[in-house]
Amino acid sequence: MGNGLSIFVLTGIILFVLILFGYFIPIRLWLAAMFSGAPVGLFSLIGMRIRRVPPKLIVEPRISAVKAGLDISVEALEAHYLAGGNVARVVNALISADKAGIKLGLERACAIDLAGRDVLEAVKMSVNPKVITTPMVAAVAQDGIQLKAISRVTVRANIDRLVGGAGEETIIARVGEGIVTTIGSSATYELVLENPDSISKRVLEKGLDSGTAFEILSIDIADVDVGANVGASLQIDQAEADKKVAQARAESRRAMAVALEQEMKARTQEMRAKFLEAEAQVPLAMAEAFRQGNLGIMDYYRMKNIEADTTMRDSISQTGQAKDSGEEGGES
Repeated sequence: MGNGLSIFVLTGIILFVLILFGYFIPIRLWLAAMFSGAPVGLFSLIGMRIRRVPPKLIVEPRISAVKAGLDISVEALEAHYLAGGNVARVVNALISADKAGIKLGLERACAIDLAGRDVLEAVKMSVNPKVITTPMVAAVAQDGIQLKAISRVTVRANIDRLVGGAGEETIIARVGEGIVTTIGSSATYELVLENPDSISKRVLEKGLDSGTAFEILSIDIADVDVGANVGASLQIDQAEADKKVAQARAESRRAMAVALEQEMKARTQEMRAKFLEAEAQVPLAMAEAFRQGNLGIMDYYRMKNIEADTTMRDSISQTGQAKDSGEEGGES
């Protein structure tokens, strides 16, 4: 009974040791690396397990690099993984760059990858330039006609400026600004339609790829359409605004005239009231003059005669003027 228990315990220990050995030392990876000419030490594999680095993510990219003629140390790949990088992408980028004759070192590739850029895509773009289609850009020529242009920008990745260089959005924005400037400086829209390549030439002269992660190879105008007559629309809007201003000023003057007329009416009524009041005082003044002896009866009659004579003369003169007017009308 005791011998059976000992054998069972010994078997369990052996199995545990084998499982632990298989976990810390992946035999298949170790053999694959050895027979591929990219050997990895047993202690290195054990250290990866202890540092929680998946050996497969280190060993397989190293095998690919060695097969491609690149000697990359296990420590460098492991350090890049621990820094949060993508080991497989970096190794594939180094292999692609080496085959394409592009100068790219391990440190630079790791820096680009850690900066958040796809280093493999950058290498591919260096070999096979990328075409960026810009959104439609609207600009107005000096004659007031709007033009809408779409361009295609052919760019190639600049490996040396991938870290810290601006991206595609900056290229698109700068190209759009160049198109607006070129169209805006054209005397007429017809000149732009006749020579759309003038936009490309002037935009390229501005060095728009400065400070970006790309090198602009060409800018091609894909389409130019005629838009609205912005100049005429602005003139119409200005005329409408001037009309409203003139109407407002006329309304203001009319309101001032109405107010002045009302003020004159009020003054006239006030003066008439004062006149009637003064006229009402005349009989009282005459009565007072009679009482005090300042005015006699003969003086009163003489004044009435003068007033009647004046009224008669006015009537005769008005009758004569009417008769003369009638005669002139008959002669005509």
